[in-house]
Amino acid sequence: MSRLAQAFARPGQPKLVAFATAGDPDVARSADVLRAMARGGADVLEVGVPFSDPIADGPVIQRAIERALAGGTTMRRALDLVRSVRPDLDVPVVLFTYVNPVLRMGTEEFVSRAADAGVDGVLLLDLPIEESAATRDALARRGIDQIFLVSPTTTPARLREAARLGRGFLYAISRLGVTGARDAVAESAAPLVERVREVTSLPVALGFGISRPEHVREVTRFADAAVVGSALVQVIADATRTGGDVPARVEAFIRWLKGTSGE
Repeated sequence: MSRLAQAFARPGQPKLVAFATAGDPDVARSADVLRAMARGGADVLEVGVPFSDPIADGPVIQRAIERALAGGTTMRRALDLVRSVRPDLDVPVVLFTYVNPVLRMGTEEFVSRAADAGVDGVLLLDLPIEESAATRDALARRGIDQIFLVSPTTTPARLREAARLGRGFLYAISRLGVTGARDAVAESAAPLVERVREVTSLPVALGFGISRPEHVREVTRFADAAVVGSALVQVIADATRTGGDVPARVEAFIRWLKGTSGE
């Protein structure tokens, strides 16, 4: 059983997929941030590879990407980062990236480096399912799951295709637009997950707009996991700006999200 399958099969508290940008606020502290996310109780670590044209990311994550790029973080360095922390982690790691950085490195080299680094899943945001065969096959040969996105506007046919070809879990986008914290879970979230359930038994992680413990509790009543990105990235940014202990703030925030702060 893969690490992703084990993570979703584990009984207990609501599952949390936590996102951070590789190299934010800098490479050294980014490694400590990933370790802190795992210590805090994140069930899956989603590591964003900084890219200059992040079409799906809102302003909070865009600023993190700018910090990471300014610090020299590339795809190669992001994979080196994962490799460096992998021995310290007992949770799966999913890369969140775009097609161009993969093509620039070369698909085969990317897959080889990702496998050697201990990456468990890859989510290529702007790769159409119809054009995913080569990447999907290369990832599968090294035991890495390719994860697909679905949204409230995904047609039934494309939803079935994402379910047929996806591995690990399906990433459901709760609302249209870019990433970013919101006050409430989108009304379109539960109906979307219900549609996904009709076509697959793959776990479903719901993201975009999830930022508080009550959101995580609400989402995990109908989805298998909640994905928190921008809110966590904002914690990293605030702690960095004020000179705080970034990993400690991250670990505390994850515990707060999961409702385990009092343990």
